[in-house]
This record gives sequence, structure tokens and C-alpha cells, in this order.
Amino acid sequence: MSRDQQLKARWEKLVALLSDRFSQGENLDLEAIIYLVGVQELGKLHQKFKKDEKVNLMHIAICRLLEPYGYYQFDYVDRDGWPHYKVKEELPPLKAGEQSVLMKEAIVNYFLEREVID
Repeated sequence: MSRDQQLKARWEKLVALLSDRFSQGENLDLEAIIYLVGVQELGKLHQKFKKDEKVNLMHIAICRLLEPYGYYQFDYVDRDGWPHYKVKEELPPLKAGEQSVLMKEAIVNYFLEREVID
């Protein structure tokens, strides 16, 4: 199986798993899964979030997901328990499709590390 096919298969498996767990029958999209990663990283799983906090959760997720690629580095946790990252290297300009593939790959790797999928 090629690398692209393997990523696609793992992505579809992950979407199905997370959708079953967190959605009422609809498949979660990329943004929803990024949001879930942010909530996981914050560790406040049963809290309601305001709109600006949801944006911050997605930022946390993106930083955490792209950390292994060398773009971000964990810096500290603030007094409210929110993780902060610093930019190590700017992301190269990517087309929308390339961004999507990078994020899907990073998400799949995140859940592989946690042994949620194989």
C-alpha cells in the first residue's frame, strides 16, 4: 500500500471512530477533529467553551500537531492551565490541498502515538 493510500485508510478509520464517539451520525470534518485535539491537549474534557476559547483550542491543537514537524515548540502552561507554544520555523506557503494533507497526516500520527488507531 502506498503512503498516500495508507494515510487515506487511516484517516477514514479515525474519522469513523471519532464520529461514532463524538457526533450524532455525521462524519466529523478536519476542523472538528482539530478542535477535539485541542480539548484533549487542554485536558478540560467536560467544559463548555466560549467562541474565542474554541479558536484558542484549535491553535493549541495545530501547534501540538505540527510540533513533531519542527514548526512549533512547547513553551509553558499558564496559570489557567492553557499550554503555550513558540514558533520554531514558519510554515512554508502551502496550497489548501497541501495544508489539508499535512494536517491529516499530523492528526493520524497524533492518534497513532496514542494507540487509538493502528
